[in-house]
Amino acid sequence: MFKNVEHIGIAVKDLNASISLFEQLLNVKSYKTEAVESENVSTAFFQTGETKIELVASSSPDGTIAKYIEKKGEGIHHIAFEVENIESEMARLKESGFVLLNEQPKKGADNKLVCFLHPKSTNSVLIELCQEIR
Repeated sequence: MFKNVEHIGIAVKDLNASISLFEQLLNVKSYKTEAVESENVSTAFFQTGETKIELVASSSPDGTIAKYIEKKGEGIHHIAFEVENIESEMARLKESGFVLLNEQPKKGADNKLVCFLHPKSTNSVLIELCQEIR
């Protein structure tokens, strides 16, 4: 079951410059930065009210975020939804015809298990499913 929008992911070229920009924009400090080596990214998180923003920068010139930015430029990259049980949601969505980008949940940033849905099955929007690791 989908619980809420967990965060909005924004692809950025320069994480440090973008942290400064978003700290000024949102008038809050980033509460966490983290490297996710399995995805070749570095992230920074912000929270304003109930809304979380994740800045995502490639830590590798040939990483998926670097390729995304090269093709589409900086900007909104994905919308993440918190789910109660990621494995059951993955099974339900796969059975419904959605294309999963990973067959098993994997460890993502901010102490979450994650799975992405291919944009070709979601009206060109990259969707991330997130479940807190317990």
